[in-house]
Amino acid sequence: MNGKVVIITGASSGIGRALAVEFAKRGASLSLAARRIELLNELKNEIENTEILTTKTDITSELACEDLIKLTIKRFGRIDVLINNAGLSMRALFDDFELNSFKQVMDVNFYGTVYCTKYALPYLIKSKGSLVGIISVAGHVGLPARSAYSASKFAIRGFLDTIRLENLYTGLHVLVAAPGFTASEIRKSALTASGKPQGETPRKEEKMMRTEKCALLIVHAIESRKRSLVLTFKEGKLSVFLGKFLPFVLDWLTFRHMAKEQDSPLQKKYPNLF
Repeated sequence: MNGKVVIITGASSGIGRALAVEFAKRGASLSLAARRIELLNELKNEIENTEILTTKTDITSELACEDLIKLTIKRFGRIDVLINNAGLSMRALFDDFELNSFKQVMDVNFYGTVYCTKYALPYLIKSKGSLVGIISVAGHVGLPARSAYSASKFAIRGFLDTIRLENLYTGLHVLVAAPGFTASEIRKSALTASGKPQGETPRKEEKMMRTEKCALLIVHAIESRKRSLVLTFKEGKLSVFLGKFLPFVLDWLTFRHMAKEQDSPLQKKYPNLF
């Protein structure tokens, strides 16, 4: 990665921030995007000996995504890696979730990926670079009380798989990376049925994979040009395996696992089960 130019969306916290640190260690130049520019600039000041461009970006805006790519090219002259990492989660039963909030999740997760990819793709093809989508186990397994989140992650996987096939002979590398539950802010900002952030996580963050380890494994997958990456055994690899061969078992296990969350909407819908 030494001398490469890497764009990371959602770089102000969580996996995106850890990816920025990991790529900097490898000598890459960074173009970091997020809505919270002050956090990006704090990160910029913490990372030494790396050229960094920070851009305040709302990836639900096509024009903002186009500007991000233009500013990156103006600054660095090339793009070698685009990591579509920015994401928004939710936690509510579909029955209770407002459709405008559903659309908000799709706009951030799916259309943000589409917009950035659209404008970066010519430069990635030119450099024979890497196009990366950070999804989740929710992009392989439908998670109850996460309908919009799962839908957006499935959509990203289908979109990027198609881009890979359309560029089978151009030298473009496409990676779809699916972390399991990873300690980050995403559950704190997850939308509730009212459309407001829930403000606190319902899960035990300390027992989850750390963002630093997650970022390290993703960077290794990019360097080795893997096409897919599923992280964690129990929540990731085992779920994908069961989905292929024992889907009914996976349904039961997934329901029970998600229902154990503190104040789970599933407990309210099925009080007699718990």
